[in-house]
Amino acid sequence: MKRLFVLISLMLLIPAPAIAKDSLGIFNSWGAFRDAEIPRCYAIAETEQITGRAERKSYATIGFWPNRKIRRQFHVRLSRDRSTNSRVIVSIGGRRFRLTANRSDGWSQDKRMDAAIIAAIRSAVSMTVESVGRDGRPIVDAYLLRGAATAIDAASLGCSRLR
Repeated sequence: MKRLFVLISLMLLIPAPAIAKDSLGIFNSWGAFRDAEIPRCYAIAETEQITGRAERKSYATIGFWPNRKIRRQFHVRLSRDRSTNSRVIVSIGGRRFRLTANRSDGWSQDKRMDAAIIAAIRSAVSMTVESVGRDGRPIVDAYLLRGAATAIDAASLGCSRLR
């Protein structure tokens, strides 16, 4: 939560047209935001714990793009680049999901997987994203899920007003 507070504080220092994002609420370690110019809404959280040295901020999002007819799309940014021959696996409440990925990001393979991941997020307390880095060392990014369901719902409602 402290990281989200710092993020929002920094966002307030940037002129509004430069960021064009409205906060829809902060819910424990998750936040919900709307960007009416694109239009899009999303629930987002930074990692709570990272195994190894991070190359960048890592985060998980559930996105909504009304004009593209995309709802509840799961996405993660890894804390460092993965090896091209390694998988990206999300573990939530005993369930494991293999994501489609590039070097630094992972997405659900389809809408069915998006729905399954979000259902798991709603009923679990934590989530880990795992892969193997370019250096051969493990990547493990961990997230707390308290507040995630409320942030997802806030993002969904926020985008229902953009149609």
